[in-house]
Amino acid sequence: MVLMNLLSPEGLASVTNVLDLAGVFASALLGGSLARTMDFDLFGFLVVGFISGLGGGILRDTLLQNGPPVALVDPLYVPVAIAGALIAFFVSFSALTWDRLFTVLDAAVIGFWAVVGVQRTFDAGLPWPAAIIMGTITAVGGGAMRDLLLRRVPAVFGGNALYATVAVAASAVMVIASHLGSPTIGIVAAILLSLGLRWGAVRRGWGLPNGRDWQPKSTLGSLLQRGRKLRPDAIRLLRRPGRRSGAGSVRSEHETPDD
Repeated sequence: MVLMNLLSPEGLASVTNVLDLAGVFASALLGGSLARTMDFDLFGFLVVGFISGLGGGILRDTLLQNGPPVALVDPLYVPVAIAGALIAFFVSFSALTWDRLFTVLDAAVIGFWAVVGVQRTFDAGLPWPAAIIMGTITAVGGGAMRDLLLRRVPAVFGGNALYATVAVAASAVMVIASHLGSPTIGIVAAILLSLGLRWGAVRRGWGLPNGRDWQPKSTLGSLLQRGRKLRPDAIRLLRRPGRRSGAGSVRSEHETPDD
């Protein structure tokens, strides 16, 4: 009976709202924890928690253009975000407790919001590619806004292993399950996948390859790889082969213009 209720449109909408609010609370709590590390005052906690908890959903709803953002019309969203930020302000967790809690909350939020983003997109009548995109934006948008506000490199760019990748994977699972007519299975599978991948990324170092150790095979690339700081006039000479070397040139002192 419960399973059938979840599969009904009304039951699915209720589950989506609950997951959305759970994501808002957890993400606001995570944002508040970052505000604590930066020694913000109460207002700073509230601002960071608000952006972290509501930013992704507001961005998603704005892009969908399917009415006003839910966070601005539903009376529960703002109080839930404030509650998460206030808990982070008043409660001080130990380092070990917070490390474990952060890993679980961070993974759960990605799964919750990937599911919500996909479902909201389908409700707006958009196809599955848009659903995956909106699921990913919902999951990572608030965190990216928060990180930019705090002058941190957003985790979506690779500072936090398998962050956006997990959001894409969870969104894809929800999309597939929805097309197969089993959204309840999709919700469970997306959340479990998010928890598993994020746990592996944090505890076992799973991640995507990056290009930080690679440089173009060129004179400029070689100089950059050796850590030399080029002056603007040197860069202009590299871009215009055959120019005579002058002050600050990267050419050898023994070279002649005819070399």
